[in-house]
Amino acid sequence: MMKTKTVKRNEYGGAAGNGVRERSVHAASASARGNSSSFAGAAAGRKAKRAKARAPRRTDKLWQLRLYVAGQTPKSLTAFANLKKICENHLKGRYRIEVIDLLEQPQLSKGDQIVAIPTLVRKLPVPVRKIIGDLSDTERVLVGLDLRQAA
Repeated sequence: MMKTKTVKRNEYGGAAGNGVRERSVHAASASARGNSSSFAGAAAGRKAKRAKARAPRRTDKLWQLRLYVAGQTPKSLTAFANLKKICENHLKGRYRIEVIDLLEQPQLSKGDQIVAIPTLVRKLPVPVRKIIGDLSDTERVLVGLDLRQAA
């Protein structure tokens, strides 16, 4: 069980008193977390952050992709099929595709500033990237998604 200590603070962070409204802040003690010294825990945290900064960029995070289409036109269906094939070959099990039909929900085009369809928007990992077209040029799509370096 974690030990906590309640500290009374006013809304500006100072000590309570003089009729000022109070709020409670809970702080866990270092001994409750299992650290014998708070300095040792802080040093270990800094070392972990430095090691994380030096580590190569991991690509196993979830990719969130949005494909904007207008109905089930041949171009829209081709774009989805091409995207699915690219994701299965390069992001197996690490992607989520959201298909947004602008014929049914036209207001959603404003959020990602869609001006042409089909358009693929990579929401995660950041930065946001956009690719317009049916995604048939696999090399261009891989470079656009930052899965491959430009040749």
